[in-house]
Amino acid sequence: MRGFELALALILFALGVRSLVYWVRRPFDSVDPVDHALFAGFVLGRVGTWWAFAGLFAISATLKDPNGSGAYLQGRAFADTFRDQFSWYLLVLLIPPVLQFLCGFFLGRRRP
Repeated sequence: MRGFELALALILFALGVRSLVYWVRRPFDSVDPVDHALFAGFVLGRVGTWWAFAGLFAISATLKDPNGSGAYLQGRAFADTFRDQFSWYLLVLLIPPVLQFLCGFFLGRRRP
């Protein structure tokens, strides 16, 4: 299972790089620095979402038993360890989509 999770983490990371390249190459015709800041936040939120999920799979692939057995955690043991040590990571999963939504919303409401 560990190999599958690492492969998913790499695929999601690569999709984030692809999204970054795609959105950076898009023409953005504005001279207003606020528009550029909002667009940068939009791109950061989009790419950050891919990378946050990649990080989730990378964390799940590397969690080992804290008792020293060296076994990788699965099932309930994984859920308990993740909740105790990595509950903060839920904010990492939540912030990029919210940033993307807010920047896209405010960018769409700007007057030319």
